[in-house]
Amino acid sequence: MFGLLDKLMGNNADLGEVVSRGAIVLDVRSKGEYQSGHGKPSKNIPLDQIESNIATIKGWDKPIITCCASGMRSGSAASILKNHGIEAYNGGPWQKANQIIKG
Repeated sequence: MFGLLDKLMGNNADLGEVVSRGAIVLDVRSKGEYQSGHGKPSKNIPLDQIESNIATIKGWDKPIITCCASGMRSGSAASILKNHGIEAYNGGPWQKANQIIKG
């Protein structure tokens, strides 16, 4: 099922390989959504705060896998990050991203 989601969201990358390179999972849901449940480990920067945190994210110097509730906001976040020269991938729903990390 997740392979189909990857294709629908335009992910051609092997996210497991990206994780093996030390990727950081960035959950772009609101603080409240994040606090109600999230993958471990992950960082939370809501989508509307991504632009103002570009310098911080660049400072991580790691690939970024974005996630959210459904994959829509994470897709937007990945596009924003890519436009700033950051290696970023849309991980889709946070539960999916959590499964990828756990391997």
